[in-house]
Amino acid sequence: MPGTVGRVPSPSAPTPGAPAGPDATGSAAAAVLAHPWADTPLGAPEGWDPAVRAVVDLVLASPVPMALLYGEDLVLLYNDGYAELIGERHPAALGRPAAEVFADIWHDPAAGDVVTRVYRRGEPYLEREAVLPVDRHGPGPAEPAVFTRGYSPVRDSAGRIIGVLTVAAQTTQVTQQLQSLSDFAAALSGTLTLDDVARVTLRYCLHSFDGDRVSFVVDEGSAWRMVRRVRGELLDEADERLPPLWRRMPSDSTIPIVVTARSGVPSFVADGQPLRDTAADRHDQKVRALASLPLRSTVIRGALTVGYQAAHPWSPAERALLAASAELVGQAAERARRFETQHGTAQLLQRSMLPEQLPDLPRLRIAARYEPGVDGNAAGGDFYDAFVLPTGALGVVLGDVAGHDVQAAARMGQVRAALRALALSDPRPDAVLGGLDRLVASLGTEGGTHELFVTVVFGVIEADRERITLASAGHPAPLIRRCPAEGEPVAEYVEVPPGPPLGLGCHPRTVTVPFRPGDTLLLFSDGVVERRWQDLGAGLAGLGAAVAAASSGDPRALCAVASAAVPGATEDDVAVLAVEHAVKPSRSASMEVPAEPTAPSRVRHWLTAQLTDWQVPEAVVGAAVLCTSELTTNALLHAGTAARVEIDLSAERLLVSVADSGTRGQVTRTQTDTLSSRGRGLGLIEELSDAWGTDPTVRGSTVWFEILIPTG
Repeated sequence: MPGTVGRVPSPSAPTPGAPAGPDATGSAAAAVLAHPWADTPLGAPEGWDPAVRAVVDLVLASPVPMALLYGEDLVLLYNDGYAELIGERHPAALGRPAAEVFADIWHDPAAGDVVTRVYRRGEPYLEREAVLPVDRHGPGPAEPAVFTRGYSPVRDSAGRIIGVLTVAAQTTQVTQQLQSLSDFAAALSGTLTLDDVARVTLRYCLHSFDGDRVSFVVDEGSAWRMVRRVRGELLDEADERLPPLWRRMPSDSTIPIVVTARSGVPSFVADGQPLRDTAADRHDQKVRALASLPLRSTVIRGALTVGYQAAHPWSPAERALLAASAELVGQAAERARRFETQHGTAQLLQRSMLPEQLPDLPRLRIAARYEPGVDGNAAGGDFYDAFVLPTGALGVVLGDVAGHDVQAAARMGQVRAALRALALSDPRPDAVLGGLDRLVASLGTEGGTHELFVTVVFGVIEADRERITLASAGHPAPLIRRCPAEGEPVAEYVEVPPGPPLGLGCHPRTVTVPFRPGDTLLLFSDGVVERRWQDLGAGLAGLGAAVAAASSGDPRALCAVASAAVPGATEDDVAVLAVEHAVKPSRSASMEVPAEPTAPSRVRHWLTAQLTDWQVPEAVVGAAVLCTSELTTNALLHAGTAARVEIDLSAERLLVSVADSGTRGQVTRTQTDTLSSRGRGLGLIEELSDAWGTDPTVRGSTVWFEILIPTG
């Protein structure tokens, strides 16, 4: 923002909510900590959106002048550098609308119009040369100075624009890098995991510093893990869906980035062979200049490096910019480490209450998918199950217990276990839901609350009689994808008699509909179709259209299609269960893959022999072998544990899945820049397969692909 210009301070400021140290007295950071934010549109700090808090952390930690202009009124919050920039307007400017603080120049085209346009349109803006007066804090006229400012939109956790981040510096030599720093800070504020932080950091360092090689390392208990990018790597948008390729290193490694991370001391080599003794390949061997910066964090140790293949003098301005970048990365990595700890615990609790394996039946193929809501930190109440009944029929269920906490997950476990017990005794859907209604009412009485909200749909599939019997307690109606002998597939919602949620005196009624070979049943939670500010009917219509247009009725593919059918983020959990009545029984086989270098080769030979024996067309065999080899290599590199390859062949398609047992977890709703950490990556799978996706499981993650079998 306009104002008088002073020097750029170097010390970082504490975070809101943290006690101000003695050095913070009189600083902008101290003023931020003491300001009554509850009386402003920002509200009390404890109620801030996580993305807003992340941006505030970045602003106060940065040695570069930064300010956040929040909300419709563009209320100001800034750091020490920005306080010196605006001169005598501080500290009165804190917490006030920018239009009031800069009323004398707000109507200039380069002032208020620019900020408002960034806020309204979400388009970043760089003001390369702004001539402003310098406040010399003394007598005489002010001196003009050339000033560079960057403006970037700031979004909350739901993706809505809630403010503008401005970064400024009194230099024109690093104009492009300063704009990148502003964008970098905004991008880091949206990261949730260390994988996300690595993607954003590597992309920023490679492009902003025009480096030939960049790397990022973090501690992993008694060891380290590093990820690297080099200039000229092929970029795969599809590759973004897998974690970066981390390389594990021992705690006593002598590679410069680990030495810097261990010691906390930065190092700059202008000309030499800094990676000669630790080079992993020719890219490392060619590096002549290398800057290593430690991450400044109390929770996590790490470092980042930028390298060049030619001699490179590290100017004071460039060293300062690298230090500021490392400061931002350290803050983001610290938040990510905390998030991953909380997220991993919540997801382990959630997944431990879901079935680890679904039934394997000759004529019924089953798949399920569960994704946490936009927060991802809390265990939810969505659940699914499928089990064989004493009659030989298949029982399927999908339900939703309101809440996103441990109590909701515990109630979900009680309801799921009780439903299975009731169904094994008397599988009639109306009898099962009637018994569940009494259980939920009892739990409410026991807990002293009548606010339990549990919805369930339960069905019994009799494949030999080609029918399904369903009953619902306040749950969205199931969807059936039908494939007539002639004509295109259609998707229709089953008209299940409506009923209230469980615990409210539910008296469910049943409906029986045909379920013929080629049909696929889809049960789903409301998180699949509900979006804020969108009519529910539009979501249901979008889901039906996407399922009807799917390339096949394969249940795993339909789960992926359903999860992405309705655009926009949802704050609710997403659970989907699909069952296909196969036209013909499928053939399946599996292989346990040890975590050793020869494993991908063994998988290729096994898969080729198996598919050839099944008389699969040669073109399909070749594509499947290439894709499976790539997924097996990725699974072994990422998880570091054994993997399992499963193949399932029907008359219509070949399905291959590769599951690992790693504990890295998966966050599916974060927004990060597209970044590739390897060459061909998943672009190969996307090119050669008809559908593919990733599924979190109880023990790790599964990546799968599907290839349709040509007819005729």
